Amino acid sequence: MNFSEAKNEILQVLSRTDSRDLPKLLEWIKNSDDLDECLVDNQRVILQSIAEDLRSCLPLEAMFPTETLAIQKTQQNPHPTVHVDAFLYDEETVDSLCEEGKMSRNFCLNCGSHRTAPLEFISHSFSIMELQFLFQHVLPDLTGKLVVDVGSRLGAVLYGGYLYSAAAHLVGVEISSEFVQLQSMTVEKYGFGDRIQVIHADICSQANLLQNADVLIMNNVFEYFLEPSDQMKAWQCISHSFRKKGALLVTVPSIQEAFTSLQKNDGASALSQWIEELPLDYGVYLKGDSDPEALKQIHLYRVL
Repeated sequence: MNFSEAKNEILQVLSRTDSRDLPKLLEWIKNSDDLDECLVDNQRVILQSIAEDLRSCLPLEAMFPTETLAIQKTQQNPHPTVHVDAFLYDEETVDSLCEEGKMSRNFCLNCGSHRTAPLEFISHSFSIMELQFLFQHVLPDLTGKLVVDVGSRLGAVLYGGYLYSAAAHLVGVEISSEFVQLQSMTVEKYGFGDRIQVIHADICSQANLLQNADVLIMNNVFEYFLEPSDQMKAWQCISHSFRKKGALLVTVPSIQEAFTSLQKNDGASALSQWIEELPLDYGVYLKGDSDPEALKQIHLYRVL
């Protein structure tokens, strides 16, 4: 049964459903775990295999000791925060690690007591769920397009784009040689080299790449890794070079939130004037691991 035939079958079932039960049926289709097995795909299996490979190459917090500024900023958060990479550790894996005592979701309010409170988790990578939402529901058909991931880190966006889209070329720009090495290892092992390239560089040195990009993706790129003055410089480089009309920019968090801490810098508010935000349907993702709050952190913009 092809897509058109399957769609017609579903529409016929819905048309024959009692109107009083239709909302319950739609809710079941959207949220029921009963459909998870039907929705498993080979791409997800490959991404899970990559995550497993990378977990064996990294400490539990998935950060290298050289990331001193990011570690310092995480520790300085008003609420106790730990980095849990969402690509490496899904909810099920986190639960297993908590059961084994290797990870905790809570911190002690008074040392030695049973008074605890939830830790805040932060991730610098998209989860597999978010990658599928991004490439199948947020972005349009990418056939023949150039996708650039700024601060590609583990390469999750590159692997997701390779498996879930027809993008002609996916380029990761990463300033850490350690993460470049991990990405290169994965690209070679899984045979992704025909469409994925990893560049060891500062994004500000890649004006030509930015000028030619059709899609630019930025997930928690600057806030934890650059001082405010350097964040401003990076944004200025991007807004100056990423100017192809109709090109798409994906950010986590939103541009507005990213610029909040930079408002004291001259010109911060003007940086967003070259783009417009496009509305997203955050309820379209149907799989059982859907996390609406995580999906709502993803924002899409178009270059004017």
